[in-house]
Amino acid sequence: MIVCVAVVGHQNNPVYIQSFTEADDALKLHHIVHCSLDVVDERVNNPKKSGPTLNETFLGLLYPTENYKVRFHSAYVDAVSNPFHVPGKKITSRTFAERVSNIVKSFGLSSAG
Repeated sequence: MIVCVAVVGHQNNPVYIQSFTEADDALKLHHIVHCSLDVVDERVNNPKKSGPTLNETFLGLLYPTENYKVRFHSAYVDAVSNPFHVPGKKITSRTFAERVSNIVKSFGLSSAG
């Protein structure tokens, strides 16, 4: 189920966050996104020299997800290619937000829109 979409900038900052749940969950999802960024940053800055542990052998999602990834990427490229968009700043395009919502709805698992 897609409950949140986030785009992360080069400086590990969220440039776009949209949740697809009840309003009460939005703050919780923002917190989860920020915590996720901390985990990614920790792994990038502290690579382990030893063999993989049980947690590091996680393969992630094991079914095809390429279609919506390509659609998200296309929407992102169109948004940041806008001459009025300032690189590194939050994405405020209504068109981008609508495209993200449509992708989530077409995935068929959004509980709200």
